[in-house]
Parts: sequence; C-alpha cells; structure tokens
Amino acid sequence: MNRRVVICEDEPLARDTLRDFIAEVPGLLLVGEASDGLQALKMVRALAPELVFMDIQMPELSGLDVVRQLEVLPPVIFTTAYDQHAVAAFELNAVDYLLKPFSRERFEAAVRRVLHEAVAPREAALGALGALGAQGAAVQPPVAVLDRILVRDRGQIFPLALGEIEYLKSDSKYTLLAARGSTFYVRLALTELEPRLDPARFLRVHRNAIINLDHVVSMKPDEQSQLEILMRDGTRLLANRDASRRLRDASI
Repeated sequence: MNRRVVICEDEPLARDTLRDFIAEVPGLLLVGEASDGLQALKMVRALAPELVFMDIQMPELSGLDVVRQLEVLPPVIFTTAYDQHAVAAFELNAVDYLLKPFSRERFEAAVRRVLHEAVAPREAALGALGALGAQGAAVQPPVAVLDRILVRDRGQIFPLALGEIEYLKSDSKYTLLAARGSTFYVRLALTELEPRLDPARFLRVHRNAIINLDHVVSMKPDEQSQLEILMRDGTRLLANRDASRRLRDASI
C-alpha cells in the first residue's frame, strides 16, 4: 500500500528535486504540493497524508508554525538551508531533518526511517481525534514515543539516543538532560517530554525529576521511607512517596 505524501516547499527547484526523488521510491505516492505555509496547513488537514516534507522557511507561515497548528501530526521530514532550526524541528517530533542541498542518499535514508518505523494507521488517529470520552472531552491521538532527541553542545547539534539519558530535571522553561557524563538543555518543559518517554524505562520520581531505570545503581530508604536513588553518574535523587511506593511494588 502506498504512503500518501505532501510536499510543502516554496522553492521551485527544491520542489522539483523532492518530486523526482519521491517518484523513484516504491511505496510513496505524491498527492499534493504547497508553496506557502497557509496553503500547507490547509492541504495537510484536507489530505491527511502519511508523510510530509516541510520546508521551515515559507511565506505566510513557517513550517514549524504549520506543524504546531496541526491537530493530527503525520510523520514530518523538515527541509531547510539553515541548520540552526534542527533542535526546534526535532522538538516537534520530526522524523528527520534534511539540510539543503541534500543528496539522493540522504533523502533515501530519511525516507527509510518513515517506511520502517511503526506508525499508527491514519484512520485510527483521525478516529481518536473525533471520539468523545466519558466526560465529553475530545480524546487526543496517541503521542509518539521518542527514540532520540537533538541537542546542542559547543556550537554543534547531534542526536542523543533516549537510552543514553540517565535522568531529566526541570530548569525553569528548559529541561536538563544528563547523559554521556555531561548535561544538555532542551527548550521543552518536563511535562511536555514525559508523555513521549517510554514508560517501561522512564519514571517520574519527583515533580522536577524523571529517571531512566536502566541507569540506576541502587536505591535505599531514608528516615521517612522515601527512596534515595543513586544514579550511574553519582547523582542522588530523592523519590517522592508515590514514586517510592511504585518502585517498591515493582521489586521482586
């Protein structure tokens, strides 16, 4: 079954390149092209594609603003000539990020991520959006679990696998990520990141902290029976009563 694709790109040459590359990939079917942000927003809403190539800098609305306004988010591969947008693009759950001018090989690598990753059927996502819960509130579509996040360090941007993160701590409107013996900051609140973390691996132990259980060295109760958690990097975090209870219940 072909995956329906929309191109949102204001540069004619870039549109031509994407159109040619898409035509050569079995399993992709181009169903629409938009040349500005407002047109892109309307087209993605109307056609409900299973993959979108989204230029970041477009007239009317930027590609980032288009994605922020979508009620149902399809897999998105951002395209741009400026790599400073990479972190913002990935924070919006981009599948990948193509820096123009990109090669056929780089394009194919990005598309492989879409074709090989498990994505919920479009019909299920649309049905969930329109369904009503028991209290009459709209049921939101499921949020995709992250497997990597782009971070900045010393002027460079690189992907950080979620499995490498030892713990996350809120820091005002930013979130600190501890990994690889260093700390990195992303412009997402802890409450926004939590639903996109694997619940089998990550646990909120405090209002301001989430741990990766794979990086826990040991846990011991304090005088109030709350667990003090020793992380692999030597950091000690105190779990609140609810998290301490859940950790005890999970022990064998």
